[in-house]
Amino acid sequence: MKTKILIIATAFIFLLPARAACQGMPVYDNTNFVSLVKQLIESGKQTAEMIKSVKFLKDAKEAIEKVSSVVQQLRAVEEIAQNNQRLINVMQNDLQDILNSPYIKPEEVTRVAESFDAIVQNSLDTVDFMGKILSSDNLKMSDAERAEVLKQKEQESKEMVANITTKTRRYTDIISFRKMQDKINNRETEY
Repeated sequence: MKTKILIIATAFIFLLPARAACQGMPVYDNTNFVSLVKQLIESGKQTAEMIKSVKFLKDAKEAIEKVSSVVQQLRAVEEIAQNNQRLINVMQNDLQDILNSPYIKPEEVTRVAESFDAIVQNSLDTVDFMGKILSSDNLKMSDAERAEVLKQKEQESKEMVANITTKTRRYTDIISFRKMQDKINNRETEY
């Protein structure tokens, strides 16, 4: 049994190279070879163009991100400026009406003025800080970080407007209540 396996294995070993040699060398057709080379060159050109396109898209993406960051900064600055204008309008109109009202007691005038003054001072500090952020490279901030800080200041500015609106409404309500109370207390009765 061992001998039969050995004979078959030996025959297989000797016949295998003979079979491989019988198949011969592959023959290349020149037209197919030239066509293959042309396809490889064209593929290389397309790959080079794709690499250029990817680089262009990457550069365009970075430019868009920079512009987007600048637009965010401008929107935040615009919102802060609008909020500061609202504060100025309140100070010029509503606060003067409150302070000139005969229903605000003299000892309250200082307290009212100080509460509004604190809000306005905070607003001025925000504008000053905003100017430093936008104009100074000493802070070493990226555009995204600068936009984030301005967004935070915009939120604080909105809160200041809400705060001053609430204070104005409260003092207006106090004046209205005291006015009504004065009318009730000083009405003439005809019995």
